Amino acid sequence: MGYSNTSPALYTELADWFYLLTAPEDYAEEAAFYRKTIIDHCSRPPRTLLELGSGGGNNASHLKKYFQMTLTDLSPEMLRLSRGLNPECEHIQGDMRNIRLGREFDAVFIHDAVSYLTSVEDLEKTIQTAWMHCRPGGVVLICPDFTKETFSPGTELGGHDKGNTGIRYLSWTREKTPEDTTYIMDMAYLLREGEDVRCRLDRHVLGLFSETTWLKLLEEAGFSGRKINHAWSDSKSEVGSSMFIGTKRE
Repeated sequence: MGYSNTSPALYTELADWFYLLTAPEDYAEEAAFYRKTIIDHCSRPPRTLLELGSGGGNNASHLKKYFQMTLTDLSPEMLRLSRGLNPECEHIQGDMRNIRLGREFDAVFIHDAVSYLTSVEDLEKTIQTAWMHCRPGGVVLICPDFTKETFSPGTELGGHDKGNTGIRYLSWTREKTPEDTTYIMDMAYLLREGEDVRCRLDRHVLGLFSETTWLKLLEEAGFSGRKINHAWSDSKSEVGSSMFIGTKRE
């Protein structure tokens, strides 16, 4: 979910196409790894899980089997989709930078929605949100698409069909400048309804921070942080290969 003044169309007016672009079943491998990572780093078996920036609830559709989940997102359109997919979960609209629920969870999970934070200040606020909602001995798991060290420009194709509708997309990712803390992902969507096909362009501006910055902010917030590297079985790129786990000090 975007955190700029202008959110990408995918999370607003094109939200009904979301599951055709990124289907819940495609997240099984990721969710299994995230679950194991959370369990392995908690001081006791985790039961409750808060997801900040849960989007359409793709990861939650797998994780809800193992955790009592509370899902938050800035986009009402994304929450509407997720409620349909995950009616068992609590859904709350809010900004990951400043939402305050007044309770603690065994673990906090932030998937790729964190990539829409484009300043160190916003990243710091979000990690503080995680700290406020994490019980002592619990963990936060944060999974940006890229760090400064793993970023590489590239393109990707994909999409799904359902009945007489379908979507195909081309994403083009590129760095603005080596010194910048943002990069651009331009998306081109081909949207099919019956025999009619239309094209829509959508720009996503995303954050790009060094591993040192991530770990420094975790430590300053009160977490013991470390980086985790993981290679996904179906990916030839570095997308999502570096993530960060922080244990809240007891």
